Amino acid sequence: MTEENPVSKKKTNWKLIIGSLAIAAAVIYLLVSSTLSSMQYFITIDELLANPENYRDKTVRVSGAVIGDSIIVDTDSNTVVFTIANMSADHQAIADSGGMAAALKAAVEDPDANRINVIYHGVKPDLLKAESQAILTGKFGEDQRFEADELLLKCPTKYETAGK
Repeated sequence: MTEENPVSKKKTNWKLIIGSLAIAAAVIYLLVSSTLSSMQYFITIDELLANPENYRDKTVRVSGAVIGDSIIVDTDSNTVVFTIANMSADHQAIADSGGMAAALKAAVEDPDANRINVIYHGVKPDLLKAESQAILTGKFGEDQRFEADELLLKCPTKYETAGK
């Protein structure tokens, strides 16, 4: 009589595998779709002014150098109005020009640099001053004004000390 070795066979639980794959696919789909729907354009002022109709009624993000003499604060309406000048988005060009502080200064002093007027509803941030880098999120109106919902600022003195 021959003895048979009982070989332990594992049954593959296909329901568990298929269910896990379906859940993983759903999670990946939700992550990708929410990321794509919340993406915002990041453009320069030159790009914005070259094709303003492409950006109408869309939330966009724009960066520029603050022109200090243009800052007007209306405390009654809690509004800040100012102008920003175009600056390069090319990190290598900024580095070659002497760093961010030098690039901001050059952008503000360049009379040929494209500029846009900005209106921001909120309290004037302490860092809103001449030659600060403003990163704005909002909409560009038909009146050629940028209505900023969000205003982030980087002070030029930060760049001066970082480069030393």
